[in-house]
Amino acid sequence: MKNNMEEQPKNKINYGKLYDKYYWILFLIPVILLIICLIFIFLFYGTHKDFILKDPSLSGGTTITLQANASIDSAKLESELKKQFSDVSIRKLTDLRTGEVTAITVETSIPPEEIKPAIEKIIGFTLTAKNSIIEFTGPTLSSNFYKQLIFALVISFILMSIVIFFLFRTFVPSAAVIFAAFADIVMPLAIVDYFGIKLSAAGISAFLMLIGYSVDTDILLTTRCLKNKSELLNTRIFGAFKTGIFMSITAILAVIPAFFIFSGLPDSFRQIFLILGLGLGADIVNTWMTNAAILKWYCTKKEGIK
Repeated sequence: MKNNMEEQPKNKINYGKLYDKYYWILFLIPVILLIICLIFIFLFYGTHKDFILKDPSLSGGTTITLQANASIDSAKLESELKKQFSDVSIRKLTDLRTGEVTAITVETSIPPEEIKPAIEKIIGFTLTAKNSIIEFTGPTLSSNFYKQLIFALVISFILMSIVIFFLFRTFVPSAAVIFAAFADIVMPLAIVDYFGIKLSAAGISAFLMLIGYSVDTDILLTTRCLKNKSELLNTRIFGAFKTGIFMSITAILAVIPAFFIFSGLPDSFRQIFLILGLGLGADIVNTWMTNAAILKWYCTKKEGIK
C-alpha cells in the first residue's frame, strides 16, 4: 500500500510540460481551419458574387405570411409554386407551447402582383388583410440597407482593434486578440454559407454582436498573462482558461438550445441564436489554442517569463 502511494505522484500527468511541448501544434489547428474557411468563402464569393446568401429583407423581394388553417397544404403549396417560380421558399411558424402551425410564410424575389395570384389559385381563396400579411422590399432600399450593415460591421471591428491596441500597447498580444476575433467571425460565416442559409438583417447583426462576445475571453487571457507576473506563465494561462471556458460554455448553453427548442420563432431570431452559438464555439478554439499559444511564445521569448 505504501509503495502504491509513493508511485502515484510519479505517474501523475504533468499537463504543464505537455502544454510546453505541444502548444505550437495546438496553434496550427485553428490556423489551418481558418485558411480552409477563407478559401471556401472566396470560392463562394466567386460563385454567388457575394459573401452571403441574402433573404428578401437584404436582397429585395416579397414576403407573404398566411394564417394557417386546415385547407392549406404547405407541401402542396411549395411544390406547386416551385413549378412556376424558381426562387421560392416556404417556412412554417409554430406555437411555442403546443407546436401547432400558426402561419405559413412564402419568401421570394418575385413581385407581389405576380406571386399573389399564383398562391390564391393553389390554396383556393383570396388573400386579404384578415388572412395574410404581404410585405415587399424594393431592391434599391434593400441594397442600401445591406451596405449600411456591412459598413457598421467593418467600423465596429476597426474601433474594437483600436481599443485593443490602446489597452495593451504592445503589437503581438494586441494582434493576437484581433486575429482571434477575426477568426471568430470567419468560421461561422463559412458554416452558414456551406449550409446555404439565407441571412437576414438580424443575422448580420449577430456577427456584429460576435465582435463584442469574442474579445471577452481574449482580453481576460491577455490581461492575466501580461499583468499578473507573480505566477508562473502556465498557471496564469490555465487559471484564465478555467474562467473563460466557463463563460463560453454558459453562453453556448443559453443560445444553442434556444435555436432548437424555439422552432416557432421567426428565422431572424433563430439566426441570432445560431450565429452566436457557432461564434462562441469558434472562440473557444481560437482563444485557447491560437491566442494562448501566441501569448505563451511572446511572454517566454520576448519578456523572458517562464
